[in-house]
Amino acid sequence: QALLKWRAEGNTRPSLAAYKMPLIERDLLHPRAEDEQQKHKKKRLVQSPNSYFMEVKCRNCQEITTAFSHTQTVILCSSCSTVLCQPTGGICRLTDKCYFRVKPQ
Repeated sequence: QALLKWRAEGNTRPSLAAYKMPLIERDLLHPRAEDEQQKHKKKRLVQSPNSYFMEVKCRNCQEITTAFSHTQTVILCSSCSTVLCQPTGGICRLTDKCYFRVKPQ
């Protein structure tokens, strides 16, 4: 009843032009690497962890030790027992003048 009254008043359905979707300014299938890196690790196009293994160079004896980036224990140098990394809530903190590089897979 209400529909017939509504049409009798001269109202018609809106055209398809009224339902146009706004254009998306970025490509959803090929996102930029910077955008993907900022997303949460489970919301990326291809899921990948934020953690990695790294090679830490001791400042005293120059020996290289392998450590995990999100370690939960103190990492010591195997030869001189110098503290290389200290755990925090997330990524570990390197001691002063200790250098690291991401270990190649």
